[in-house]
Amino acid sequence: MTPETRDRLAGVSVATLATALYKRGLRNQVLQDVRPVARKGRNMVGPAFTLRYVPAREDRNQLVEFRDPRHPQRQAIEQCPEGSILIMDSRQDPRAASAGDILITRLMVRGGAGIVTDGGFRDSVAIGTLEIPAYHNRPSSPTNLTLHEAIEINGVIGCGGVAVFPGDVLVGDDDSVIVIPSEIADEVAAEAVEMTAYENFVVERVRDGQSIIGLYPATDESNLDRFAEWRKKRGR
Repeated sequence: MTPETRDRLAGVSVATLATALYKRGLRNQVLQDVRPVARKGRNMVGPAFTLRYVPAREDRNQLVEFRDPRHPQRQAIEQCPEGSILIMDSRQDPRAASAGDILITRLMVRGGAGIVTDGGFRDSVAIGTLEIPAYHNRPSSPTNLTLHEAIEINGVIGCGGVAVFPGDVLVGDDDSVIVIPSEIADEVAAEAVEMTAYENFVVERVRDGQSIIGLYPATDESNLDRFAEWRKKRGR
C-alpha cells in the first residue's frame, strides 16, 4: 500500500468503500458484529496480519501454555509488522477473550496500526483509552484458553464472516471494519475520495432544501455542473 493510498483511505467512510467494492461485484466485505471498543474519530488503515483460533481442547489449553515463548498469540503480537493491523479469527465467539490490554499495549508500542477480532477483548475499558484503534464483538473476561486455541499466524482466515488474506487492506471507522483486496486498494481508494467529495456536496444541497431526486444519484446532469463549481470553490 502506497502512502498516497493510505492517506486517501484515512479520509473516507467504510460505507463509501462498501459501495465502491459493490460496484466491482464484492458484496460481503464489511465485518459483521465487529465494532470499535471506543470511537477514535479517525480511521484505522493498514495491511492485515492474521491470527487464527480453533476450538480449545482441554489437554492442550492449560494456563501453562502461556509460558511457552512460541505461543502463537504472543508471537503474533511480537511479529506483527509496524503499520499493520492484527486481525483475529475467533470463530465469531466472544465468550472468551482474544486478547487483553497488556498484549494490545505491546502491539501499540511496537507500531501496530490496529487490532481486530470477531470475538471479545478483556480489559475493554482500558483498551478503549489506548491510542491504538481496537475492534471487537463485545467485552469478554475469560482467557482465550478456556474456549479458543491460537493455532496459525498469517494464514487465510475468516473474521466477522469475511475472508481475510494476509496483506489485504483493512479500514475501520467509528462504525465498522471493511476488507479491501490488496490488488485493487489503490483504485478503490481513489474512487472513494471522489465519491466522498460528491457526497459532501449532496449533504450541503440537501440541507439547503434540495430534493434528492436527480441529485443522489446524479441523474440530472445540471447537478454535476453545480458540483464542479462547488469543488472549484473549495479546492477539492
